[in-house]
Amino acid sequence: MMIDDYSVCTRCIMDTTVPDIRFDGAGVCQFCRQFEERMARELYADNEGQARLHAITQKIKRRGAGREYDCLIGVSGGVDSTYVAYLVKKKHGLRPLAVHLDNGWDTELAVANVEQVLKRLDIDLYTYVLDWEEFKDLQLSFLKSSISNAEIPTDHAIWALLIRTAAERNIPYIISGSNIATEALMPESWLYGSKDARLIKGIQRQFGHYRLKSFPQLSTFDFVYFLLVRGVKWIPILNYVPYVKQEAKRVLIDELGWRDYGGKHYESIFTRFFHAYYLPRKFGYDLRRSYLSALILSGQMTRDEALREIKSPPAPADQLEEDREFVIKKLGLSPEEFEQIMTAPPKTFSDYPNGDALWRKFDSLVQTIRKRIIDIG
Repeated sequence: MMIDDYSVCTRCIMDTTVPDIRFDGAGVCQFCRQFEERMARELYADNEGQARLHAITQKIKRRGAGREYDCLIGVSGGVDSTYVAYLVKKKHGLRPLAVHLDNGWDTELAVANVEQVLKRLDIDLYTYVLDWEEFKDLQLSFLKSSISNAEIPTDHAIWALLIRTAAERNIPYIISGSNIATEALMPESWLYGSKDARLIKGIQRQFGHYRLKSFPQLSTFDFVYFLLVRGVKWIPILNYVPYVKQEAKRVLIDELGWRDYGGKHYESIFTRFFHAYYLPRKFGYDLRRSYLSALILSGQMTRDEALREIKSPPAPADQLEEDREFVIKKLGLSPEEFEQIMTAPPKTFSDYPNGDALWRKFDSLVQTIRKRIIDIG
């Protein structure tokens, strides 16, 4: 995808492939400013943060006394969720239940990593297996919709599964791997958020053939109910520690026998295809710009290092072709149908029924929810 008047931020490496990017007089993009604001508001990785985290973990232990589990964690086999398992069990002595969503796309290495890590840490695992035919139909609907975030179905299902499982098992704390240091610089114009159940239903009605009977979902009101009324709390533990990606990988490799995938979120074949093939070729988006920019701003990488890395392809050519062929076959597409998907004009979430206005209307309530999620009182 060619961009007229191409420009790149002078501080990070976000560029004009982002449709709504803006630069100030010094050539710095608005995402850098937003990142700084979130760092100041949500990051607690200092001595005060350590004290805060200690208070949180002590409260979790008190609340969970006498129960089989005192918290719940999601595991994918990736760096973030695996490091959460390590911190929760080995460093803070909590008793988590690990929850894994099997959407049919796990790599063999991801399965092996999850098994190996949880065995070494002595953590129980609950796996929810999606109905493949139903989920495949939903994934095809999102690809046919031509919006950029074709990962919404998986991400939404993970959210819903964790929250519903916590409520059903009366586990009040979900310890999450979401974090500021490596993830807080993603333009909505690239990836619209995954919480919008109305968008999922609208796209499925238009393009799908299956009713979503077993697919985990949460409406806006469900989100409010479970997190405010039922009191399920979401703790982003990586925001309370000095989270350095390469150091975390070293710890996981040395202490837990974890093995690297070579790319962020590449523990899933579909996600690897989505990041390395689908988004760059259909939309011109390279999500590595977001992740690398976050590492620059959090002091884990220099801008020159990031610029050198972004010049290399997101995956080797043979890997890209192998993933393309695998995805086509697994989704039951013909090469011609796949080409129609890739060449269809890009659209956005606003082209379909969605709950964005409702989410914005209740923004103050959402902020209250976020505050209560990390409240230790």
